[in-house]
Amino acid sequence: MTAATAGKAAITVTPNENGFGAAITGLDLSKPLAPNVLAEVKDAWARHSVVWFPDQPLSHDELEAFTLQIGPFGYDPFIKPMEGRPHILELRREPDEKARNFGAGWHSDWSFQETPPAATILHSKVVPPVGGDTLYADCYRAYDALSDEMKRVLGTLTAIHSAALPYGTDGIFAHEKEKRTMEIVVSKEAEKTFPHPLVRTHPVTGRKALYVSPVYTLGIAGMTREESAAILGYLYTHMTKDEFVYRHKWRENMLTMWDNRCTLHYADGGYDGHLRVMHRTTVAGERPV
Repeated sequence: MTAATAGKAAITVTPNENGFGAAITGLDLSKPLAPNVLAEVKDAWARHSVVWFPDQPLSHDELEAFTLQIGPFGYDPFIKPMEGRPHILELRREPDEKARNFGAGWHSDWSFQETPPAATILHSKVVPPVGGDTLYADCYRAYDALSDEMKRVLGTLTAIHSAALPYGTDGIFAHEKEKRTMEIVVSKEAEKTFPHPLVRTHPVTGRKALYVSPVYTLGIAGMTREESAAILGYLYTHMTKDEFVYRHKWRENMLTMWDNRCTLHYADGGYDGHLRVMHRTTVAGERPV
């Protein structure tokens, strides 16, 4: 546990036992953060990859203002944003919805973009009494656990990313039969591809992380489909081992921020018959190297 003092306020960072994920308390996100407090928040985020702030009832304006303190807004395609709020997505699932819960697949947000978002920020408005956890996988430790020879091989590879599987004209959402409150925009644009290094070096920490996911990675450049499937299948199983995964329990008015450059996440279900409402923003990132 660490604390930083800013004027009369002190923030406390309480990490999970293995250091992956941390709670941050002692501050009010509805107001602009003092420069030294913001620096401490960003440092904690860099060290722990996933950070959450309990008891933060925020308006749309306040959520947007906090996001902009972390960095400029990212670009969020294929999902219709809130009316009059182009940078906020409402992740809403009504009690009677039968469609699969949104985000139910391991992924790093928008990794198919040339410059994928550095951060995703999710603010809980209505939390169901059961289910609805978010799982996070630590892609730093997953990389570190590999043999030196596997690291050498993977470090030479380029992965091909695309949004075709979920959002393409022949993708999952194009064939969805169940009613969904969230408005998904199926598009030919989703079928574009973009190459990124399979092992990514974080621009702040300098650490290496695996940067592939079953939702947005189509294959490995220069390899056959079968060769790609063999390597990626192994990595997906490895990255999501229990030892690398943190299960996040939500409470109402909790804001959680994670680093897409070194984590995967998965939205768990288990709350059929209950309303769940979350508001999401993204922070622009840089081209992976």
